[in-house]
Amino acid sequence: MFEKVLIATDFSKHAKKVIECIGEMPGLKEVLLLNVISRDPLARVWDPVSEIKDIEKKLEEEKNAIKAPGVKVRVKAVSVLEGEVASAINKVAMEENASLVAMGARGRSLIMSTLLGSSSRNVLRFGRTHLLIMRYKTLDDNTMEKYCARVFAKVLFPTDLSQTSEVALSFLKSLKGIGEIVLLNVVSKGETDEQIKANAAAAKEKIEEIAQNLKNAGMQVTTKVVVGQPTEVIRSEAEKEDVSLIAISSQGASAIKKGRIGSTAYDVANSATRPVLILRQEKMAAY
Repeated sequence: MFEKVLIATDFSKHAKKVIECIGEMPGLKEVLLLNVISRDPLARVWDPVSEIKDIEKKLEEEKNAIKAPGVKVRVKAVSVLEGEVASAINKVAMEENASLVAMGARGRSLIMSTLLGSSSRNVLRFGRTHLLIMRYKTLDDNTMEKYCARVFAKVLFPTDLSQTSEVALSFLKSLKGIGEIVLLNVVSKGETDEQIKANAAAAKEKIEEIAQNLKNAGMQVTTKVVVGQPTEVIRSEAEKEDVSLIAISSQGASAIKKGRIGSTAYDVANSATRPVLILRQEKMAAY
């Protein structure tokens, strides 16, 4: 399904790890390594043509990290004004008809935090292509070594049981190489203990029905219904279940405007310590 992957790189350690990990993605046929050159506002003289040539030489060296046989690897560098990096990534992804954009959670910034870097965050907010953010607690995390080339080994799929989640799950089911799916519903509504218990019971019944359909299709599935705040529960369960990936619909039941990312998907992608796959509703609708 993800036959053509665009990897946005700034030559940081995080970006290099993405390149190393992406080569064995099931069904992969083509990779485009992209670097976006942003003009230094303090530079008096700027020669973007010359810089693009130099960057493309570096990208040619980087592509040697993708050793998957039969996978075509191309390189591309584009120049933009300051602050337009994410827009350029999204534009190239659309022009190239990429099925997936993959990038690291952080770039070369010296200011480290638990949140995404600015480019990743803006691609998350404004992109229209499925997005894979490869992220781990640290670059030396054992989880990264365990799942680097098997990102679909164990997938946590949070669902609010909405139609948008149903579409995303159907799309996920069609992907090759998924080992196990953990279906998670977070019960976050209820004014009294009785209402919360009733909502949890209804969610349990519904999620078991969904799981049975997946099992009938030959998939390994487990289910969890947890009461709490969605983002916190999703992050916590991802760690408890030691998943290789969190896959989530870009929109949930409360989505208002087509194409915008929902608050839960945004918060999870912005702060999770596991790789996150954002499945765009607009992209799946065209599938």
